[in-house]
Amino acid sequence: MSLRCLIIDDEPLAHEVILEYSKDIPFLQICGQCYRATEAFEFLSSTEIDLIFLDIRMPKLSGLDFLRTLQRKPLIIITSAYEEYALESFDLAVCDYLLKPFRFDRFLKAVNRALENYDLKNKANHSTPTPANDGDQISIKADKKHILVKLNDLQYLESLGNYVKVWGDNEFLLTPRTLSSFEEQLPPDIFVRIHKSFILNKKYVHYLEGNMIFLKNGQQVPIGKNYKPIIKQLLDMEE
Repeated sequence: MSLRCLIIDDEPLAHEVILEYSKDIPFLQICGQCYRATEAFEFLSSTEIDLIFLDIRMPKLSGLDFLRTLQRKPLIIITSAYEEYALESFDLAVCDYLLKPFRFDRFLKAVNRALENYDLKNKANHSTPTPANDGDQISIKADKKHILVKLNDLQYLESLGNYVKVWGDNEFLLTPRTLSSFEEQLPPDIFVRIHKSFILNKKYVHYLEGNMIFLKNGQQVPIGKNYKPIIKQLLDMEE
């Protein structure tokens, strides 16, 4: 198995680094190189890509604006010299954020994460969602099975493109549906949207620090900048 990759970066040196690192990673296949985001549209219209290494600051069209235009998004690893775009990038559900200059070990960690996400997508069944629940449990379609999950055991949901990770206690089910469809189905007195990519069960909130919510089991989830007023209401309610 290999990931078909595209590099989009206006710096030739950035291309050289990614190409050199990729030589030592057997599951990466560099299929194309673009030096402007605008060049990538034609390439993507004719070539199927699994993973894009995407710079942010580029002429005419930034990497993030380019990403927003894509209807069908491959996995994305941001490669940028500017750390201030990290929060905005993760709001767009990127796989990882590499801050230039990055070492090989950090690059390897990012692409391994991309491969894991790619494998999870392939394992999920592509059938239509089954939104059945009886008030205290929900039916999750995963691995060609319908699995009943108690709402009290459901800690948070994490968006992964057109898939959702439904997290229990350090384990998750991957189901082929959108986070918005869950938001419509789950009771709002128990679950709250805290990020473009996360829905949280209120009872598992332990404390807030910076832009992160820490859960009672030690896990942590990010707070989206547009959801901070909701988080304040949540904390006020719990006090």
